Amino acid sequence: MRAARLITYRQPLELASVSDPEPGEDGVVLRVLACGVCRSDWHAWSGADPDVVLPMIPGHEFCGEVVAVGKRVGRWKVGDRVIAPFILACGHCPDCAQGHQTICADQVVPGFTCDGAFAEYVSVAHADANLSVLPDTMAPEIAAALGCRVTTVWQALVGRAQLQGGEWLAVFGGGGVGISTLLLGKALGARVIVVDIADDKLNYAKTLGADVVVNAATSNAPEAIKDITCGGAHVAIEALGIETTTIAAMKSLRKLGRMVQIGMPAGPHSNMTLPMDALYSGQLAVFGTRGMPSWRYPSLLSLIAGGSVDLSPLVTRHISLSQVSEELAAFDHPTPPGVAVVTDFTH
Repeated sequence: MRAARLITYRQPLELASVSDPEPGEDGVVLRVLACGVCRSDWHAWSGADPDVVLPMIPGHEFCGEVVAVGKRVGRWKVGDRVIAPFILACGHCPDCAQGHQTICADQVVPGFTCDGAFAEYVSVAHADANLSVLPDTMAPEIAAALGCRVTTVWQALVGRAQLQGGEWLAVFGGGGVGISTLLLGKALGARVIVVDIADDKLNYAKTLGADVVVNAATSNAPEAIKDITCGGAHVAIEALGIETTTIAAMKSLRKLGRMVQIGMPAGPHSNMTLPMDALYSGQLAVFGTRGMPSWRYPSLLSLIAGGSVDLSPLVTRHISLSQVSEELAAFDHPTPPGVAVVTDFTH
C-alpha cells in the first residue's frame, strides 16, 4: 500500500510503498476513506510526543471500509463503513467497564503507538469495543473531520463541563478544535465567544454564528469577556495547549465557572504557572480531557444526522498524501481557518 511515513522529526514525510497491514485477532483492517490532519499529528511530527517511536505512519482521524476481519471479531464484516475514536480501548478492563475508555491502561493510539491512517489501509485494534457505524448520509471527509477535535469537544462539553443552554461559552483558539467547539456549543444552545489573534479566524468564526469574537492581540481578552457576559463565561475551552491561553481562559470565568483543557500542553508548555488565586477565589473547576469514549458516538452522530449542527464548514482543504507534510509544517505558525483532510491516497 501507499503510505506517508515519519522517518525523521520535523522533516517531510516519506511517501513509500509498504506492506498491507493484517488484522489482529480482535481487530480489523480498513481501507481508509479519509483522514484528517491535526495539531496532535504536528506534536508527533515535531518530536514532542514521547509515545512515538520512529519510523511511524501518522494519522489518527480516520474513517474507512472494513476489508479484513480478525477471528475474534463479532460485530463487523467486510464492506461495513465505520468510524473509530483515536483512543482504541481494550473494552474489558475495569475502566472500560465503567465507560472510561479514554483512560484504558491498554489503549492503542494509531499514529502514536502504532501505525496510523496516512495510508491506503490501517489496522484497528479491539474493533468490537471501538468501531461505530458510519451513517450513509455522512461524507467520509466530514467523518474524518470529527477526528479528535469534534469528538474531544463533545466529551469536553457534555461529559466534563456539562454545558447548559443559555450559558456563555468562551473558546480560546479559532482552529479546528475552536471551530468545533463553536458549532457544537451553538447546537447545545450556548452563547459563544471565540478568542484568537488572527482576524481571518475571527471573521470565519463570526460567519459560523459566533455571538462575539475577541482579538487577544489588541485587547485584554479576560476583561473583555467579563464585560460582555456581565461577570464572566460559565465555561471556557482552551484549544491550543499553551500557557498564555490557559491563563486567559481561567481568568475569563465567572465564579463557579468551569474550564476544560483540550489543547495538549507539550514541550515548553508541559509545565505552566497558573493563577491559582483565581481558581481559589472564584471556586473554579478545571478539567483535563483527552479523546471521547466510543459509547458517546451515537449521541454525537444523532445530533449531526438530525440536522442540529452542520460540520461541513470545518473542512476547508481536501489534500493528497503528498501534501500532508506541508500541512504539518504549517502548524509552526498561525494556520488558515478550517482543517485539511486527506481524501486522495494515490499520490
